[in-house]
Amino acid sequence: MTFKFNNVYLNEAYTVTGPYEDKGPLSKYFTYSYNNLYCEAKTWEQAEINLIKKTYSYFDNKPDLIISGDLLNQITASTYSFKNLNLPFIGVYSACSTSVLGLILGSTLIENKMVNRVVVSSSSHNLSAERQFRYPIEYGGPKKKTTTFTSTGCGMASLSSEKSDIKIESGTIGEIVDLDIKDVNYIGAIMAPAAASVINKHLKDLNRDISYYDLILTGDLGLYGMRILEEYMEEVYDTKFINYNDCGVMLYDLKNQPVYSGASGPACLPLVSYSYILSLMKDKKLKKVLLVATGALHSTTMLNQKLSIPSIAHAISLEAL
Repeated sequence: MTFKFNNVYLNEAYTVTGPYEDKGPLSKYFTYSYNNLYCEAKTWEQAEINLIKKTYSYFDNKPDLIISGDLLNQITASTYSFKNLNLPFIGVYSACSTSVLGLILGSTLIENKMVNRVVVSSSSHNLSAERQFRYPIEYGGPKKKTTTFTSTGCGMASLSSEKSDIKIESGTIGEIVDLDIKDVNYIGAIMAPAAASVINKHLKDLNRDISYYDLILTGDLGLYGMRILEEYMEEVYDTKFINYNDCGVMLYDLKNQPVYSGASGPACLPLVSYSYILSLMKDKKLKKVLLVATGALHSTTMLNQKLSIPSIAHAISLEAL
């Protein structure tokens, strides 16, 4: 399902990170970085709330609506962050693809003149995610090299019909894909087919070739997942990437930081795209970018019942004016 947008623009975007992200190659592009994972809070979950609140504090204009999501059960980081603002709120959960789903929902409401301004938020915290989906780090369990490292941070963007130098051009909502993979340490392999599906659908719906985009950027496949995606696109859809990268590979220094195969989490794509990528677009070094947020719909309950992990991906097209 693909939508064209004619009057939606990205007006502002801010990124707040933790210490691992601040030590990565994109450090200078972030709005603010905390120097430890507690982020001035007492628990990991409350640290994620502080990440969200800090990011929202940079906006001067009050939005008509907030769309927000995170990885925690009942998206508690989002709900606790915005509960005292007295603003209309839509909580969304699409795992690590939440950011782009939020952008599509917000753009659709603005395009149809139902709201004037929307703030879209997506966050994650390495240790709150570890506690919920795997094991607390105090257990000291070993991990495979294919494992991804959940990013700590929050990315927020403000959308409206007010013209800016970044236009939201189109968006595609993806389908659930399940290749019967059960290995929680190989999330990149789980999500790659969903990314391929939505990219192919987006190009087909709009009758575009892969060369239309200066950059296709996936959310958090990591080092191994992005290789699988490249092979999958070529073998299944007969499409070879020209300009492609993955935020999970870009966020950290994979040679010198202990982050396994790269970054993951709902914050991963917005941290890279709302900072470094937007700066390249504003400098006219990139004109057309397709953001493809990837998500593993991982449930520990279902995994313990020996079921596989489905995946989803959503895509949105940005154009520099």
